[in-house]
Amino acid sequence: MKRNLLLTPGPTQLPARICQVLGEPIIHHRTPQFQGVLKEVTEGLQYVFQTKNDVLILTSSGTGGMEAAVSNFLSPHDQVIVLEGGKFGERWTELCQMYGIKAHVIKVPWGKAGAVSDIKKILGAQKEIKALFVTLVETSTGVTTDVRAIGEALSGTNVILVVDAISGLGAVELRTDEWNVDVVVAGSQKGLMLPPGLAFVSVSPKAWALAEKSTCPKYYFHLKAAKKAAQKTDTPFTPAIGIIMALNESLLLIKNEGIEKLWARYARLAQGTRAAARAMGLSLYADPACASHAVTAIQVPSGIDGEKLTKIMRDTYGVTIAGGQEELKGKIVRICQMGCVDEFDILTGIACLEKVLHEMGHQFTLGSGLAAAQKIYNQK
Repeated sequence: MKRNLLLTPGPTQLPARICQVLGEPIIHHRTPQFQGVLKEVTEGLQYVFQTKNDVLILTSSGTGGMEAAVSNFLSPHDQVIVLEGGKFGERWTELCQMYGIKAHVIKVPWGKAGAVSDIKKILGAQKEIKALFVTLVETSTGVTTDVRAIGEALSGTNVILVVDAISGLGAVELRTDEWNVDVVVAGSQKGLMLPPGLAFVSVSPKAWALAEKSTCPKYYFHLKAAKKAAQKTDTPFTPAIGIIMALNESLLLIKNEGIEKLWARYARLAQGTRAAARAMGLSLYADPACASHAVTAIQVPSGIDGEKLTKIMRDTYGVTIAGGQEELKGKIVRICQMGCVDEFDILTGIACLEKVLHEMGHQFTLGSGLAAAQKIYNQK
């Protein structure tokens, strides 16, 4: 059987227990049995989000949650700030424009993190700002945003902080309540180790107050309707029943390990990936000061086609990593360290990357990347 190792930043690999639950017979969603599961997953999500706020479940990809975070708290012609440092930061801008909301965009150079001083500058000049949209982990560049510092900067203001944590939740540190984050959006197919199909939105009382004034059109992604149903341990529309059943299992796995231990494990895996890349003579794309533990972006050597590299790894050897997007297409590769991966998965990915790079003519000592990663992983 051909290997099928996923080291992509979504979807991520599924644990065997999750696959087992997904294969079980479906139950009806308007039953006490399913209500019991909904109650458990809501409590589990609050643990992973590190919040006491409402956490609502939507049947969609993470982008549906992002759209809900725009349409439910704002009105046409409202003004917001978008911290835009990659492909997914740009999505916030596009969504705001779709609803007639004026976005003051802070263009962050790709591979860098946004500066709080730039945010404060706009807040000082524009007194009508209602929300600030940021991306916790920008998977297109391998950067983690300092959400804690941004939350501190907004503390005491009327501006809500909205965070896209689709690729960060469960993979990197995020303390929603402690960091003054009002709205967090996440998805099922990343750190939660599930198939695509669920989005999650946590909402603070401050954000709910703003929702009362929102006039943007909404129906399927109406969060007040989702909250009303959730208060009865229900959903407003037919949910993705099987994935929610599996979500309960993934949350148990996370709680059993402990969220802080999970963050630390992914950080260690990322250290091994970075050490391997450097040992192979490769450069890391993201600024080391803000490089993410969830995904590592590695620059492809001059003369090597990054798209061909990922294609050979996937189609010939069964190891799937991600290539670059937009202006980085063919110029970087991205290796995921989140979800159901361990050091042996990363070592397999590194071994495959070494083999294909060597076949494509990159000059380095075979085994150097593996040795560097092993040195990190063998440390007590």
